[in-house]
Amino acid sequence: MASRRDLLLAAAGGWLLGGTARRALAADADQRQDSLATLPGKKPLIRRTWRPPNFETPLADLVPAFTPNEAFFVRYHLAVIPEIDVDTWRLKIGGSGAQKPLVVTLRDLKHDYKRVTLTAVNQCSGNRRGLFTPHVPGVQWGYGAIGNAEWSGVRLRDVLNRAGVAANAVEVVLNGADVPVLPATPDFLKSIPIERALDENTLIAFEMNGHALPHWNGAPARLVVPGWTGTYWVKHLTEIRVETAPFDGFWMKSDYRIPTGAFPGVRFKTQETPETTPITEILVNSLVTSHASLARVKHGAKVELAGKAWDGGARIAAVEISTDGRLSWQAATLGRDLGRFAWREFQYRLDTSKPGALVVAVRARSGDGTTQPDKLTANPAGYHHNIVQTLTLEVG
Repeated sequence: MASRRDLLLAAAGGWLLGGTARRALAADADQRQDSLATLPGKKPLIRRTWRPPNFETPLADLVPAFTPNEAFFVRYHLAVIPEIDVDTWRLKIGGSGAQKPLVVTLRDLKHDYKRVTLTAVNQCSGNRRGLFTPHVPGVQWGYGAIGNAEWSGVRLRDVLNRAGVAANAVEVVLNGADVPVLPATPDFLKSIPIERALDENTLIAFEMNGHALPHWNGAPARLVVPGWTGTYWVKHLTEIRVETAPFDGFWMKSDYRIPTGAFPGVRFKTQETPETTPITEILVNSLVTSHASLARVKHGAKVELAGKAWDGGARIAAVEISTDGRLSWQAATLGRDLGRFAWREFQYRLDTSKPGALVVAVRARSGDGTTQPDKLTANPAGYHHNIVQTLTLEVG
């Protein structure tokens, strides 16, 4: 439990972490939002906000097929983030739709349930919000509020079935150990439809890329909802409730919502209104990781453009490149398939025979037939930025 002194520190402008983390961050009073900064256990990341901590992965760290744990982006809404003792950690499962409420330990998860491993992209719902035109409020993410990792844990449905799921259950509500500084701030609770909770791919994960979850990415256990945006991937899990009525918390009713019918994707019907609906699936997207815009490449050299493409689980069918103002498109070479929820690497040999500006456009096509759009779909929160990427290289 946070001490009164810790609460006062947080209210005064700090946030609650372990003592080591808090001291390390308090020592740096620089408040510039786009500079690199280091959280304990992480390499330098792009700092978007200090309190709560929101840190973006630099482009160079998105080059590997699996995003390193120490470079994986950090996203929080609340400022009190306790470091949890795994030996005393407990996860409560209950709610109006749970027939036999139970409490599990980390040891229980590791020894009493089948272990499952899958590779999946975790993408913040607001990734690329800072690139929206016109500008929209919120954390001004660039390209790096995303990462691809191998997640290991147990199926959420196996734990829920042990607790007994009532036939009239409609949603599962999730809560984590992070809490607000002030009582008036709504706690970060999320819900998912019962069918998504019982899906075989939804996990309670306790490992990331073969190692215990890092503190900043949800230790000791977090939810993994492959194919859905990161808002549902609740970190530092403490409570799971099976409910027989739609959840009406702030982070479902008032935030993470998009205009109804504006985007493709699975509908969250119990939370939908005629005006808005919760954001759900990740949309098809791609990113060049080998070169940044305005990079110089050698005239006549063999230059490989490379990057990643991903979607909500239909698998990437193709990545195409245009260097003639989108008059024609050529297929890139796809890398190995790491799984339906993972990103897919691609490569394309550029023609550098002519000096000067080389404008490159990249688009991905999903297995369900959807392709990256040319224009942004306006929405107040700046979600689903997945338009065709264009960058200019200087050949010389």
